[in-house]
Amino acid sequence: MILRYPWILLLLLLVPALVYLRHSRRRRPSLRFSNGDAVKALPVSWAVALQPLLPVLYALGLFFLVVAMSRPQKGLAESHVRTEAVDIVLLVDVSTSMRAEDFATAGNPVNRLDAAKVVIERFIKNRPNDRIGMVAFSAMPYTVSPLTLDHGWLVQQMQRLETGMLEDGTAIGDAMASAVNRLRDSAAKSKVVILLTDGMNNRGALTPENAAQAAKALDIKVYTVGAGSTGVVQMPFMDPFGGRQYSRQVSEIDEGTLMRIAAITGAAFFRATDFKALEDVYRQIDKMEKTEVNIDQYTYFEERFMPWLLAGLLMLGLEKILSLTRMGRLP
Repeated sequence: MILRYPWILLLLLLVPALVYLRHSRRRRPSLRFSNGDAVKALPVSWAVALQPLLPVLYALGLFFLVVAMSRPQKGLAESHVRTEAVDIVLLVDVSTSMRAEDFATAGNPVNRLDAAKVVIERFIKNRPNDRIGMVAFSAMPYTVSPLTLDHGWLVQQMQRLETGMLEDGTAIGDAMASAVNRLRDSAAKSKVVILLTDGMNNRGALTPENAAQAAKALDIKVYTVGAGSTGVVQMPFMDPFGGRQYSRQVSEIDEGTLMRIAAITGAAFFRATDFKALEDVYRQIDKMEKTEVNIDQYTYFEERFMPWLLAGLLMLGLEKILSLTRMGRLP
């Protein structure tokens, strides 16, 4: 609570004087006794017992009225956020090649998909004002989440992604078409697809180049990220006895196709061969497609003088009524 006119509280200095002027006068006694012991032995009436209450009520009434005159107010802050929103669809490869453990965090090896989940979650949390959706793909696309501002729910759905949950393969063209379709009716100022893959297009009916042309026609940028190293990588598998084994497999990424996709749509291609590089990639994309947020803040005030005014009038009214009784006539 704040006071609009705090200097009015200086009037409180006058309260003791006003109380003194009103209640200090005493009536001259009608009878004089040389010895007051007999009078002291008389029982005390309610009027005598409650008489000291009168100056207290008067002082409280004046106090409450002075506070009311200073206009107590409660500030209610309010803000409006104006944002140039970006609609983003995250396109994530979940083919079995994403099991390759050529990334590491805190010195511990992790597969490509788990590394991508960590980095993408941070990317999502850094963009609270943007609608973000997600499409996973291997031989076919799968919508993990439509465009949403409920980023907590989006992250929960992403954490459920596993390699091999769809038929194996890498249908980059079809996956891009699914992501573009999610953005077709978007009215956002900027529309973006971020494609993360570690392979080559080998499934699906639509070529990546044709899908890129469709994205360009709808003014959608497609950033492409090639994740993982090329050459021989360690690929985990389960043996018949439930143990974890590794095999050596060749990993290939079609960088040329990813570059063409980005070039056609006016975006950029990135290469990430380790966890730090993958973090840097999404950090760069975050800066390139940064949301501009303008916040208008203002405060309006709610008057709170009425309870003080009513309390003051109540105290003064009660004091006046009681002063008209025997209490006010006693010396």
